Amino acid sequence: MEIAENTVVTLRYRIDDAQGENLDPGSEPLVYLHGCGDFFEKIEERLAGQLAGFESEFHLEPEDAFGDYDAELLRVVPRAELPDELEPGMQFEGVPADGEDVGDEPLLWRVTDLTDEVAVLDGNHPLAGLALRVWVRVDDVRPATEEEIEQGHVSNEEALFRVVDRSVDDDDGFEESDDGNDPELDRELDRRGGTLH
Repeated sequence: MEIAENTVVTLRYRIDDAQGENLDPGSEPLVYLHGCGDFFEKIEERLAGQLAGFESEFHLEPEDAFGDYDAELLRVVPRAELPDELEPGMQFEGVPADGEDVGDEPLLWRVTDLTDEVAVLDGNHPLAGLALRVWVRVDDVRPATEEEIEQGHVSNEEALFRVVDRSVDDDDGFEESDDGNDPELDRELDRRGGTLH
């Protein structure tokens, strides 16, 4: 079966930076609904019409991947306004935006620095501003169910994949889960509408 709109694609992937340093080994397959923006648009366009077994490597500029780095998405927040158990690398929603409109979606903020008085929070994706090399191999293609088409994404039970920003550095406080029942992953998927981009 060819990859087309409203097909469910299972693929293996690996993401490196432009210098070849691995950022995400893609330990688990990515399962996504083609044509709904669930994967990088530039790669989805190239995958259209391909069959299981197709393999290729792509170079993505920041605007085709996780966007340019936006310094306006840095915040310095008084430590007293945040939970006690906060540690560098942790992520959460609901940070005051200093009266600025940061868009319609709630941002996922990452703690990049922490002192007794303040926390430095970054609303950028950890890979924002980076050019990427993405290798993919298509393992399977099947028609999407009516429910998947209606929802606009594959169910979390089947999509046992890790969100890229949780695998940048194991020491950043991100925990991986491969049981498909990860509340943090579910929140991130909801925030992104079930997408990886």
